[in-house]
Amino acid sequence: METNTFIQHIPLNYFVILSTFLFCLGVLGVLLRKNAILILGCVELMLNSVNLLLVAFSTYKGDGNGQILVFFIMVVAAAEVAVGLAIITMMYRNTKSVDISILSKLKG
Repeated sequence: METNTFIQHIPLNYFVILSTFLFCLGVLGVLLRKNAILILGCVELMLNSVNLLLVAFSTYKGDGNGQILVFFIMVVAAAEVAVGLAIITMMYRNTKSVDISILSKLKG
């Protein structure tokens, strides 16, 4: 059985529900966590949930445009991780912690 037809046997609602759950979990992680590395991971979880939906819709439509868009989102996510980790590294060098509540002291 071809992979494309196998995925089309799974109802599209399952992908929407899974992606919504993953996105909400990422939003809760961003809002409730204080560790900058975990917040960065939750943002990645949100991006991947959107990627899952784009691939599912692209597969069901039979068009490759959504999968191409996923590739560009992954490139942007990789750049975001590189910049985010550089910021976290500088934050750790200055404060000896990755707790984001310490950053409010840097305003003054």
